[in-house]
Amino acid sequence: MRKPKPWFRMALVLTIIMSMLAACSGGGKGAAPEAGGGSGETPAPAAPADPNQYGDTGGLTLPLVDKPTTLTWMVVSEKTNLNDSLLAKEIEKRTGIKINFQAYSAATFNDKLKVTVASGKLPDIFHGLTPSELKKIGKQKAVVAINEHLDMLPNFKRMYVEENPWVIPSYGDESGNIYTWPVANINRDVNHGFLYRKDIFDELGIKEWTNTEEFYQALKKLKEAYPDSYPYASKTKEHIFRDWAYGWGMGGANYPVYYDEAAKVWKYATVQPEHKEMLDFMKKLYNEGLLDPEFMTDTDDSWTAKMTSGNKSFVTYDWIGRLDLFYNQVKDQNPNYDLRYGNPVGPTGNGKTIESITNGFSIAVANNDNKEAALKLLDYLTSPSGATLVTMGVEGETFKIEGDKAVYPELTDVPLVDISVLEDRYGLWLQGLYVNADKRSVYFNYTEKEQEAQDKLLNGNKFEPLDPVLNFTDDETATIAEIQTSLKKLADEFNAKYILNKDYGDAQWQQWQTQAEKQGAKQLVDIFNAAQKRLDEATK
Repeated sequence: MRKPKPWFRMALVLTIIMSMLAACSGGGKGAAPEAGGGSGETPAPAAPADPNQYGDTGGLTLPLVDKPTTLTWMVVSEKTNLNDSLLAKEIEKRTGIKINFQAYSAATFNDKLKVTVASGKLPDIFHGLTPSELKKIGKQKAVVAINEHLDMLPNFKRMYVEENPWVIPSYGDESGNIYTWPVANINRDVNHGFLYRKDIFDELGIKEWTNTEEFYQALKKLKEAYPDSYPYASKTKEHIFRDWAYGWGMGGANYPVYYDEAAKVWKYATVQPEHKEMLDFMKKLYNEGLLDPEFMTDTDDSWTAKMTSGNKSFVTYDWIGRLDLFYNQVKDQNPNYDLRYGNPVGPTGNGKTIESITNGFSIAVANNDNKEAALKLLDYLTSPSGATLVTMGVEGETFKIEGDKAVYPELTDVPLVDISVLEDRYGLWLQGLYVNADKRSVYFNYTEKEQEAQDKLLNGNKFEPLDPVLNFTDDETATIAEIQTSLKKLADEFNAKYILNKDYGDAQWQQWQTQAEKQGAKQLVDIFNAAQKRLDEATK
């Protein structure tokens, strides 16, 4: 199943931004060449017979407009007939707003957006700029400051002002203006973690580990039974330190910088005593032949061969889709193959927490005569009713509910109904359009093994707390990038040497701490802590 992907980060040069601003000053709202057809004429809005039939709109009254309105919306899609899709027709039926989609493939969207921005003819709704780029053009009034219109946006106000007051301070500019519409509830609770060969564990009478010592003992028993094996294999190279860090309380979106919840300060992970404890544990595994010597260099193909063979490697860290993928690859040769999701490893006993609110798409509204209609439409799509529409379709027409999940009677001939199928058939799950998701959608359908992964961490509440989302100035962002690039490379090199070199120990660890300080580790965390102070003051 394809995962919705937070949008790429483009680097638009200043000259393009400035040319766009100059062109935007007249408030034009012309469009890039259409990918979805449409005559450009504005029809009368089609008001529904019963505006209350569509469920919880969060306080909005449908239709949203009282005069003919057409909006241009630039999205990522391979479909060329989105204007004729069920989604487009249903949005017009419910809201009175006709959407003129400008759809481009993922391969061409980047270039098309650059051309569109440079022309100054912004679509009414679009996405793809970096947060800093969006703030720059927002200050020049090219896009709407959403916070100035909260009185007509009940869903935005509830979700991003009242329930999550950190959103505007974290995603807005220094004046408290936010130009991006966040996206909520599109992430699964569990998507990665430790995986283990349950069939081999059962064969040897090994119980799944519940703590770090039991993890170590399980690997030792595997090695005893299969002396030529390396029980733990990895393909993520230097990212193994990031992936394991959650179990030692150091994980986060900004790793190797992380927030210490107890001390309420940001720290640099690779100089902390917890990091040394993690390295010492990895070093012990390596020295005893429990960790694959190729853990810093292994390829996907080589790692796959080890994890799918009978006796090479039995434990790893990866995406939960691998649980069924590997089985399907080897079931004819080994029908007993059973890869399962394992408990987190490390003293905290926690795994990664995935954010429920993200700014990854940078969805924005052009500052023109259509801005109120565009904002209201986004607010409707943020409501429970709108979320159901864009991620599931129309109940009784495209789907019905069985249990607590959506099923599609028209698609019984499709082997797997995933979000790509729904996009192709109905225009659902369009990147750049969905801003909230209904958890009954097929994206949240799990196989038995994937559901076990969700349940294991949810039932045990085994999640490392989310770090605060900080808002950096342009100067801070530039300094962070400059320090991080060189410092992380040095840290990864030290981590590998510490594990692989038997002579590395306390003396080398102390030398590394001194070197990291000279390379800017303290300067880096000082920037994070300054940004944290601003966030704390803004959310008092």
